Amino acid sequence: MLSAMQRRSFPSLTVFLILVVAGLAACERRGGCTGENCGTIIDAAVAEPGTLLPPSSEDIVANDIDEQLFLKLADVGMSENTLGDEDFQPLLAQKWEWDGPLTLVFHLDPRARWQDGQPVTAADVEFTFNAYNDSVVASPFRPKLHRIASVTQRDSLTAVFRFRERYPEMFYDAVYHMRILPAHKLRPVPRDQWRTAPFGREPVGDGPYRFVRWQPAQSIELVADSTFFLGRPGIRRLIWRFTPNLQVAVQQAIADEADVREQLVTPENVERARAAKQLAIYTYRGNVYTFLSFNQRAPDDTTKPHPIFADREVRRALAMAVDRASMVKSALGDLAKVPPGPMSALLWIWDPDIRQLPYDTAQANRILNARGWRDHDGDGVRDKDGQPLAFHMLFPTTSVLRRQYALLLQEQFRAIGVRAEVDAVEGAVVNQRVATGKFDTAILSRSNDPSPSSGIAQSWTRAGFGGSNFGRYDNPAFERLVDRAVTTTRRDQARALWRAAMETLNADAPGIFLYALDNVAAVHKRVDNVQLRPDSWAAVLRTWRIPPDRLIDRDRVER
Repeated sequence: MLSAMQRRSFPSLTVFLILVVAGLAACERRGGCTGENCGTIIDAAVAEPGTLLPPSSEDIVANDIDEQLFLKLADVGMSENTLGDEDFQPLLAQKWEWDGPLTLVFHLDPRARWQDGQPVTAADVEFTFNAYNDSVVASPFRPKLHRIASVTQRDSLTAVFRFRERYPEMFYDAVYHMRILPAHKLRPVPRDQWRTAPFGREPVGDGPYRFVRWQPAQSIELVADSTFFLGRPGIRRLIWRFTPNLQVAVQQAIADEADVREQLVTPENVERARAAKQLAIYTYRGNVYTFLSFNQRAPDDTTKPHPIFADREVRRALAMAVDRASMVKSALGDLAKVPPGPMSALLWIWDPDIRQLPYDTAQANRILNARGWRDHDGDGVRDKDGQPLAFHMLFPTTSVLRRQYALLLQEQFRAIGVRAEVDAVEGAVVNQRVATGKFDTAILSRSNDPSPSSGIAQSWTRAGFGGSNFGRYDNPAFERLVDRAVTTTRRDQARALWRAAMETLNADAPGIFLYALDNVAAVHKRVDNVQLRPDSWAAVLRTWRIPPDRLIDRDRVER
């Protein structure tokens, strides 16, 4: 028989149960989540990637998405210390140890699974290394792995890396550049078809998020993997929405149609974002530099020298004709600096005292005259043997800032009798043309890894031919300095070697290094635990949170 107290408790218990069920139902309507793992984040992205297959693309947006889909063995910490292994965080690898000076052994976490249920194994690690190094795949990351001799399996959960030589960033090279791939999914796909393979449009990963859908020219959507072995991500759903250019992307964040714009770029955009009451502003170190790349090979036949830019003295003259400091001040104010070489401020080798070619139009004119480029016919454009000193500058339509710079460069070149035509095309067309060498010059942006060694090797040495060294810069003296800088064990010696390498490259003028941006991001104030790592703002996105009491309409899943 029930006591009076038990009878009195029934209405309260009933009300409690009704409230719990209603709360769960409301949370389900908001996104099928419970507790703290709710919400949707929309990133206002500029430009759509071509593929989400990691070794086949170095596209910045693709990298942000791949951070959520594919794991590395370990990742650099927020300190971004790339020396040794102390500051690295375990991901696929539960632990590791050195077996002698040239052998590194990784023990995989047995809980790791591909999102089709298959276990992640050492066979996947071996397969991934071999794929990244396959010339048929032609991965842009291949040059970063050349000091690793082999990767093999000791057993299903143990992968063994063997190096060609000993140097301070061995561990960094082993883990940072490769996202482990599912061998059982990709082995049947001919490697010469990887860049266009269906897997790159519907990937199966092992990361904190699962691929949901890709709406061409619109968006890519991911959903949190509730079974992720390192813990369910804090945000249930991520959407990258593609916009035609930076201004549209920033406006979407300001208008509360998006939650994240990770780079505002211009002073005007920063001020507009600060005025939006729902946005919080975050500043963090920049990892991108932008430059005008000179193609040193003929666009119609890369086996032949370029008729203009194969001449080192002409490149030097063009570099001296550009007032980079004034351009940065007028276009970007305090949000950028003139880089002292191919680097962003993220790199520890940044040094404003690195010797560069001066801004000196008188000297530029003298050099061009001496090389035979004079205005023989009086039309205002220099010529030589009947050929005008004229070329095209390529840049993507999505970049308002690069368009502005193209016009500024055009005017400064005109002042010394050089005609530069401005070619704005779709980003995919820019990528295709620079990758195949079908360009004169191009205004390109490059993101730096935390270490100077890998990015500089990728983009400025012979190892980058067929990769990111689009201008085909080639100087053995520069490469010897880079090799010595990478392998020396003392930071002060390495710094001196990097400085000598940069000064050698600057003297050759393979490009004009225009600006290195500081990063300023706008993120919706309803998002908690926002951390932005300079080399990859989305690297720890899985730790962000939206408290249940801050959910809004777009957090509901629409199907």
